Formats: sequence, C-alpha cells, structure tokens
Amino acid sequence: MAIQAGDRIPDVKLKTTDGKDVSTADLCRGKRIVLFAVPGAFTPTCSDHHLPGFVLRAEEIKAKGIDTIACVAVNDHHVMGAWGNARGVGDQILLLADGNGDFARAMGLEADISAFGMGKRSRRYAAVIEDCVVKAIQVDQPGRLDVSTAEAVLKLL
Repeated sequence: MAIQAGDRIPDVKLKTTDGKDVSTADLCRGKRIVLFAVPGAFTPTCSDHHLPGFVLRAEEIKAKGIDTIACVAVNDHHVMGAWGNARGVGDQILLLADGNGDFARAMGLEADISAFGMGKRSRRYAAVIEDCVVKAIQVDQPGRLDVSTAEAVLKLL
C-alpha cells in the first residue's frame, strides 16, 4: 500500500551525489522538507520539466518554511551527480540516489516500467514531510506530470 498523509516515511539509506550514505530519518528529523521523486534522471519529462520547475521555484518554496528540497530517483549516485551538473541544480536541490529502488518499494510507490526498457523505478510524486511524517503527498498518474510539480507543491504550502 502506498504511503499516505499521516504516515511516517520509511527509514531507508540513500546516497548523495558524492556517494555518502544518508538515512531518510536523518534527512527529515526535526525538519520540514519537500521530497519529490522522478522515474529517472535524464529522462525527457524529468529533465525538461519536473526538475527544472523545482530549481526555478526553490527560493519560493524555501521561503514557505521548507528546510530542504530533495529529489530521489532509482539511479546510482554517479548518474544523479551528472544529472545535477547537466541541469545546473547547484545547491538548490538535494539529489538522492535510490540505486536499488529500496526507498520506492518501502514507500509503496514502485513502478514497473519494464515495457519501456527501464525496469522497476519510482512513481512520480511530491510530498511535504515534517519531522519524518508525511503531511501531504500527491502522486501523478503514470506518464503524467500534473500534481507533483513545484507549482502544485507551492499550493500545498
């Protein structure tokens, strides 16, 4: 079952772009974060629309009391680092690698997109998390980018 508002996020180890482990519990403990997930770095919708929207709106989002904006994808940390460099993310967005898809599975938001040659990935979503508790989560329908955009998140804040 997919995670819902009121649930605690699962404590899973992810990797930062420099290869360091970070637990999701440490990431959000005592903080207010926006976490958005994409099916894959360098994929057209993720690279051309989803991530750039958050980069463009990062200051607006943080002005609403958000400590960290993080993006997670089922890619390795090398790919996430290269993607961040290619898209000019800088320190606006914390890019996190869920290399084996453990976090996507634990969230109940794993997507099997093997039909497109991409294997098991994450559904596209955005969540507002306060002290490790999901306050709001919006999950897009497969193949869509509607409710998990930076603009949609701003309306939640």
